[in-house]
This record gives sequence, C-alpha cells and structure tokens, in this order.
Amino acid sequence: MYIILLGAPGAGKGTQAVTLAQNLKLVHIATGDLFRQALEQGTVLGEKARSYMEKGMLVPDEVTIQMVLERISAPDCQSGIMLDGFPRNLEQARALDDALDKQGEAIDTVVYIKVPEEELLKRLSGRWICRNCQTPYHAVDSPPRVAGKCDRCGGELYQRTDDNVETVKKRLDVYFTETAPLINHYSRVGKLLEIDGKGSVDTVSQRILDALPDGKFVTR
Repeated sequence: MYIILLGAPGAGKGTQAVTLAQNLKLVHIATGDLFRQALEQGTVLGEKARSYMEKGMLVPDEVTIQMVLERISAPDCQSGIMLDGFPRNLEQARALDDALDKQGEAIDTVVYIKVPEEELLKRLSGRWICRNCQTPYHAVDSPPRVAGKCDRCGGELYQRTDDNVETVKKRLDVYFTETAPLINHYSRVGKLLEIDGKGSVDTVSQRILDALPDGKFVTR
C-alpha cells in the first residue's frame, strides 16, 4: 500500500497523515522529518541539504528525491507507506514512479485534501502565538479570553511574519502553481481521491477512510 497525501498549507495534511498512517498501519514519511533527521545525523545527503538551506535556497529535487527513495527502501516500509509532502512537483512524481516500478510496485492512491483558498487564508493568517510559552491561538477558531494575552501565562501574543495575509497568499500561490500539474497528473491516471477538507480533524479523517474501498486498503 503506497499512498500520497496532498494538501495546501493550512489544509491539515500533516495531522491527517499521522492519523491515517496509524489507522491503516502504514509508515508515515514526511520530507520535513527526513531533512531534520539527516541534518542531525550529519549524513551525506543531510550535508548536501544543509548547504542549500543555510543560504535560504530550496533543496534541489535530486537531493530530496534521493533522500525519500533511500527511506522507502528501508525494511519497515515493505508493508506500505504514507507520503506526506512528497512529491511536490511532476519531476519528483516521475522519479518516484520509476523507482517503485523497478521494485514491481506503484502508488495506489493519491488523497488530495481540498480546501477553498479563502478558508486556507482564514486558517493561516489567523494564527497567533504566545511569546513566553508558545501556546498557539487562532483569531476565529480558538481566540484567547483576553485579546492579545495568553490564557495560560498572560504573555503577549504575536503573529509570525510568515502568517500575515500577504506572505500566506504568496505561499499558497507557490503551492498551487507547483501542485496543480501534479493533481492533474494523478487525476489522468485515475489515482486521485479528492476529499473535502472543511470540518473537524475527525470529520475529514472519516471522509477519507469512508472513500477508500470498504473503508480501508486491502493489500495487493
């Protein structure tokens, strides 16, 4: 069982990936985690990634692809994986398809958590964090009892620069530009499963599970 989870920033993809991987007994592979582990361990690929990240540059596709392919070749991935944050573009998707094909495997389903852009803007631009204890808040969904103050410690709430409306819009523009061809690609080959991402975490999780054959995957 090989599943890809797609979703824009703010769609809840990371949360859903963890929940679904547990439900379906799959290994959860997130590219962000792979980068952090490689950097901490000082691997060859990690050092390659570091050289770009320290300059504020995107890690090249070939490094990201190699890191992911190395991970999915590990013994614990033999029964199936849930890919979170990869592939991000067509080049990465084709490299993944080629690698799995050589192993006699293929992607089973691509779950796309679709959330309207205005909802994504609301979710992302409404986030506030306590300077002292880092407790997160949301202007609409989970506001503090007193505006600008943390419920837990009374600390000042602030908004990260990458959570302001202008920056969020740019992040979403980049995501949709990169991912639209990817969504079209998996749709053409009949592997895309589009899920309404509005609602609670549990509601969206159930929608995904219900959309799978018999509510679950059956090993091939």
